[in-house]
Amino acid sequence: MVRESYIVIGASSGIGAAIAKDLIQSDFRVIALNRTEPTLSSPNLEFQSFDMTDLSSDLPDLEGPISGLVYLPGSINLKPFERTSEKDYREDWELNFLGAMRAIRKYLPNLRSAQNSSIVLMSTVAVSQGMSYHTSISAAKGAIEGATRSLAAEFAPKIRVNAVAPSLTATPLAKNLIGDENRKKLAAARHPLQRIGDPIDIANAALFLLSKKSSWVTGQVIHVDGGFSTLKLI
Repeated sequence: MVRESYIVIGASSGIGAAIAKDLIQSDFRVIALNRTEPTLSSPNLEFQSFDMTDLSSDLPDLEGPISGLVYLPGSINLKPFERTSEKDYREDWELNFLGAMRAIRKYLPNLRSAQNSSIVLMSTVAVSQGMSYHTSISAAKGAIEGATRSLAAEFAPKIRVNAVAPSLTATPLAKNLIGDENRKKLAAARHPLQRIGDPIDIANAALFLLSKKSSWVTGQVIHVDGGFSTLKLI
């Protein structure tokens, strides 16, 4: 029996590494597209070196059906509006939005050739909450949310498309925001569940959306944010 194959773009650390680890342990084939080689080691893992910020290079060709694709590269570029340059907007757009669209376009034939397949993209709680200094990243991730719904409609019923919108999560990307214990405690206190996210929290949501357990879920933006987007602390 041929094992199902999944593409994890950004599997070298944090959320991506947690997703890849779970898929590997479930005996799926994982194709990891990263700038750096994952620390995970398994016969089920295939590493393809690729930099999503390099728009002049073509994504690698892959053969055979792909049951799922998850796109994780992102940025946290927080600046006051007056200090946010056109270069900032362009770089956030290219990495967060354009990179995801390039990957979907490249591997759409592989996804279509699977019996049922799933695409999972990453947004942010900042899209729905209107947070200061988030203009550039919120704009790029807002486009991800719009594309999620449009692509879900266009690809149905063959391919499901969903997104996860996390709040602050303890990943290498967020190290400047939670670099010391005091900052971490202050960030945790802003969430009703009184902690920041762990990579596995976000990975579990993505794994659900990749799996057949979510076979009747498409076009959704799932908030995994400790209650930040819907609840207010009194």
